[in-house]
Amino acid sequence: MSATTRAARLTRCGGPQVLELADTVLDPPGAGEVRVRNTAIALNFYDIYERRGLYPVDLPVTPGSESAGVVEALGAGVQHLAEGDRVAVLSGPGNCAEAMNADASRVVRLPADMEETVAAAMMTKAMTVEYLLERCVPVRRGQTIVFHAAAGGVGLIACQWARALGARVIGTVSSDAKARLARMNGCHVPVIWGKDTLEEVVSAETGGRGVPVVFDSIGRTSFESSLACLAPRGTLVSFGQSSGEPEPFRMLLLAARGSIFVTRPTLDDYTATRLELEASARRVFDMVGTGKVKVTIGQTFDLADIATAHELMEERRTTGSTVLIP
Repeated sequence: MSATTRAARLTRCGGPQVLELADTVLDPPGAGEVRVRNTAIALNFYDIYERRGLYPVDLPVTPGSESAGVVEALGAGVQHLAEGDRVAVLSGPGNCAEAMNADASRVVRLPADMEETVAAAMMTKAMTVEYLLERCVPVRRGQTIVFHAAAGGVGLIACQWARALGARVIGTVSSDAKARLARMNGCHVPVIWGKDTLEEVVSAETGGRGVPVVFDSIGRTSFESSLACLAPRGTLVSFGQSSGEPEPFRMLLLAARGSIFVTRPTLDDYTATRLELEASARRVFDMVGTGKVKVTIGQTFDLADIATAHELMEERRTTGSTVLIP
């Protein structure tokens, strides 16, 4: 049975002002789908990239890539979920709505003791941290690493996760307040852009050796500093570009820096199968359930205020996770 739902809509790419709210018709869930009544919706930088047009998407569209809620109806063939299940929806677009139909293979049942708001705030971010630190470039006990945007939603989780693995974290932030927040969440050495020089701090902390890995979600404005911080045969993991894509560079630069590796991974590629998705989610539930990782919800907004939420995140005026309430 079809239903009407309130949803954010994108009819063109651009700034936050292109986001609108409208009533849309939601068809019954198709084969392999479930209908979920969202109770909390995550805002991720991925959504900003889609809104800008950096990540192409067919328009018009309801944006959003992550939410949590309750299963209302099942499409044909869905057997691992039931009506009434509390779930995280890890697929999009379409999440910025009161209700949505989702690919059931990208829906994960939540533990009984996990609040839906917390799940929306952390699932994609924590699963990103899981694949970055444990599978993309496994972080070892005793290592010193650099993690950019350490006071953001991903960064705060990454600092705690890396500390739990026994690593020492140098994290970049944009203010004294964010430095304090990052330190409270496991960052050993916060580095404030414009006040501290990252390369000098890394050199002092590592005795001039550099770090084995830099995790960089900033992109254009941090790329050269990230390379300069790496030890010979180190790896730059570029997993985002909040300041824009890095400029093209000559491959010989990697040789000149000491046989450096560069990779541009995505969560989709590290959770490409249902088994990988479930394994990553279980690891996240374990880290949160044992208290090794705590989730910081820095701000919440009504879904109607989605444009404001986008603007503040894009201007890096948010901390921790941002959640929209439908």
